[in-house]
Amino acid sequence: MGEEEQREKENNMLAGALSWNCATASSDLKLLTILLLFLFSLATVIIFLPSNLSLSTSDLRLCLSKLPTTPQPLSSAPTPPSLDVVLPSGAIKRTLTPHGAAAYTFILMSAYRGGLHTFSVIALSSKPLHRFSTPSYQCQWVPHNSFAPTATAAGYKILPDWGYGRVYTVVIINCTFPAPVGRDGLGGKLLLIASTNGGGDKSLNLTDTVEALVEKPNTLNPLYYTGPPKYEYLYCGSPLFGNISPQRVREWLAYHVRLFGTRSHFVMYDAGGVEEAVMEVLRPWMEKGFVSLHDVREQERFDGYYHNQFLILNDCLHRYRFDAKWMFFFDVDEFIYVVKKSSIKSVTESVLDYTQFFIQQMSMASNLCLSEDKGVSHRTWGFEKLVYRDVKKVGRRDRKYAMQPRNVFATGVHLTQDLVGKSTRQTEGLIKYFHYHGVLAERQDPCRQFYNATTINVDGNPYVMDTKLRGIAATVKRFEVDTIGPRLQGTQK
Repeated sequence: MGEEEQREKENNMLAGALSWNCATASSDLKLLTILLLFLFSLATVIIFLPSNLSLSTSDLRLCLSKLPTTPQPLSSAPTPPSLDVVLPSGAIKRTLTPHGAAAYTFILMSAYRGGLHTFSVIALSSKPLHRFSTPSYQCQWVPHNSFAPTATAAGYKILPDWGYGRVYTVVIINCTFPAPVGRDGLGGKLLLIASTNGGGDKSLNLTDTVEALVEKPNTLNPLYYTGPPKYEYLYCGSPLFGNISPQRVREWLAYHVRLFGTRSHFVMYDAGGVEEAVMEVLRPWMEKGFVSLHDVREQERFDGYYHNQFLILNDCLHRYRFDAKWMFFFDVDEFIYVVKKSSIKSVTESVLDYTQFFIQQMSMASNLCLSEDKGVSHRTWGFEKLVYRDVKKVGRRDRKYAMQPRNVFATGVHLTQDLVGKSTRQTEGLIKYFHYHGVLAERQDPCRQFYNATTINVDGNPYVMDTKLRGIAATVKRFEVDTIGPRLQGTQK
């Protein structure tokens, strides 16, 4: 390249640089002009603002902080700040940071008076809290009458599910005050103060105040707790769940209303199993006053044993404790049977000196039927056609039970241990229950095999023919029609 060409190239580069610098300076000048114009405009606006409107430096900083800034690239995995501290000894102190909670400490279901000076609170609580710690409870009665004193008592805790709970266990709190509360009839409220006592975190003692019950003025009737009960017999049912058969429920109700009589009542709990077809079966008996239905589907939110069966049974006990002379606990796939020449009344009268008596189980096959029913079994009722009883020798079969509820403080599925008085098995020769396991959820005809022998052996298990309930099926069917009419004749399977 010649000397002149080199000089010309350098001149061109210099000219380009000057041109770029001038352009940059011009751009900066434009930005400066716009900024000054904005500030002058802002000052003009401020002059015309009302005098009672103040604008502080902090306000300007707040406005500027909201101006958009240049976005920064986000880290895909931000590193949390280190919480470790090196102690003077040279050890590294580690820190644990808790988030959230594993379970609620107290879930109230219900609370009921047990007399003028006592109450029962039915609830769920964290199972680990009660297994590994010592939570405590205190009861307070706060009268609506501001001139009356507040009463305080220690809460006595009962855990009736014997460790069967899952995330949650059932807890019954008995609040017994040293003197009657609310006796003036002006009402008040029961507060339960629940303390964890370091359960879960030993450095904390968390306390919750729960409004367990509100009693309105003029609603307390002292005679309710001492007078004769409304019913002779009351049934407390376990929660109904799943795809249960309306026909099996129909049979069970007709059978037991007839057995227990006009002074009986049946309390059912819907945990998701009472769909419309089942409701159609319950409705006529509800209209006649024999059945009450409680919707407890919300309990499914809380992971307890078997759809919170212990919780439901204890709610039934305390809600109806003074409404019944005797209270029965068994399931809708179980049928109570009283031997001939006896009745429910004669059985219960024979054990009036006992708080609790047990009922022996008769385990029935769920698919073995009589040959004479083959081809027509779909038209017969379940307890009518399932006639083979399991007689395999076992250590002990399950029992169900009945009790005089005024002497009971908490209950379970197969018995209660929280009672005043004695228990007996002397009635087991007089009263039994037939258990048709698995049939309640069977929506088809359960008959799978047909026999005519009095004793059979199926898959290594011995059975004998037992037609006690078959013999009264026709009587039960007539009773249903006589009591509620033919409206259930077309019930779905």
